[in-house]
Amino acid sequence: MTDYTVLSYALYLVLSVTATVWVARTLHRNGRVFLVTAFHGDEKLADSVNHLLVVGFYLINIGWVTLALRTADAPGTVAGVFELLSYKLGIVLLVLGVMHFLNLYGFNKMRKDALYQQAPPPVQPDDTFVIE
Repeated sequence: MTDYTVLSYALYLVLSVTATVWVARTLHRNGRVFLVTAFHGDEKLADSVNHLLVVGFYLINIGWVTLALRTADAPGTVAGVFELLSYKLGIVLLVLGVMHFLNLYGFNKMRKDALYQQAPPPVQPDDTFVIE
């Protein structure tokens, strides 16, 4: 294992975990509004679920980052380090993006279901209309 390989591993871990933490914090901060609506204003339950979602997000993404650390082709130059990092970080960012949109989809679905349940019943018709 060359110094370039160790350098690429270190940079990959630092950048990937930093991106994961940033996305998780953004989801945690901004997802709360959706969850409070989904849980009919129960802020304590929304905060608890929000925290559990962030923990799951960290486990999945940091697990993926560590599984993808190993490389078959060790970089032999500084340019090789950047090429390896761009490939590996690209995959991590795509995984984070997919996880982000899955979270948004889930939050939005929960919010819509809650709004639907809180909606007033439909208005009954007061007359009939016959088409001839």
